[in-house]
Amino acid sequence: MVRFSLVLFLLFTIESSTRDIPQSKIDALSKKGVKIAEIFCEVSKLPKVEPTLTIDEVLKLVKDSKSCKHLSPKKIEALGYYLKFGKKENTAKLYEEVPKSAKCPVCGMFVDKYPKWASKIRVVDKNYYFDGVKDMMKFYFFDGDFPFDRSKISSISVSDFYTLESIDAKKAFFVVGSNVYGPMGNELIPFKSLDSAKEFLADHKGEKILRWNEITPKIVMALDGIEMK
Repeated sequence: MVRFSLVLFLLFTIESSTRDIPQSKIDALSKKGVKIAEIFCEVSKLPKVEPTLTIDEVLKLVKDSKSCKHLSPKKIEALGYYLKFGKKENTAKLYEEVPKSAKCPVCGMFVDKYPKWASKIRVVDKNYYFDGVKDMMKFYFFDGDFPFDRSKISSISVSDFYTLESIDAKKAFFVVGSNVYGPMGNELIPFKSLDSAKEFLADHKGEKILRWNEITPKIVMALDGIEMK
C-alpha cells in the first residue's frame, strides 16, 4: 500500500510539473531542439529519456552526456525539451516538402537529401528547389545563366534554421559569416525572428544580420571566396 501511494505521488508530481509548463514553450523549444541535435550533437550518444524524468533531470542528463559540442545554456534547454517532449514525425511536416526528383538548378544536388536547408522559388506554376539560400540567391541574381522572368515569381521561401518552418524569404532575417555550414559550405542562414537571428549571431560568430533587400550579388559570391567588383 505504501509503495502504491509513493508511485501515485511521483506520477502526480511529474504531471503537475509538466502542466506548469506552457504548451507554447514546449512546442517552440522542442522544434528548436531537433535542429540542435542534428547539427551540434552525436545523435547516437544522446541520452535516453524516461517519461518519469523531470525537465531539470533531463537537462542534467544532456550536460553530463557530453554528446554535443559548445552548447549555450539556451541550446541545452531546447535540446532537453526536444528529448523529453519532442517527436521527429511531428516536426517533419514543418519544413519544405521536396520531391525526390528535385535537383538544385545551380549545383545539381538532390535537394531532398537536405530538406532542413531547402529553399524554393515558385515561378507561375513551376517550383525551383535549392539546397540552401546561397544557391537560391545565385539563381535569383544571375538570370543570365538561369533565365526566367522575375515578374512572374509568385513566392520565395526558406527554412528557419531553428524551427524548420518554411517562411517567406522577404520577411526573414539572414545571418552571414557564421561558423555553421550548409550542404554547400558558407551560407546565408535564415530565421523568422530577429531575436533568433541575434542569438545565433552571438553563439556562432556571425558577421551580421541581413534582410532580403540587403543581400547583394557581391555578398553571395563572397560566400564562395569570389570577389566581385
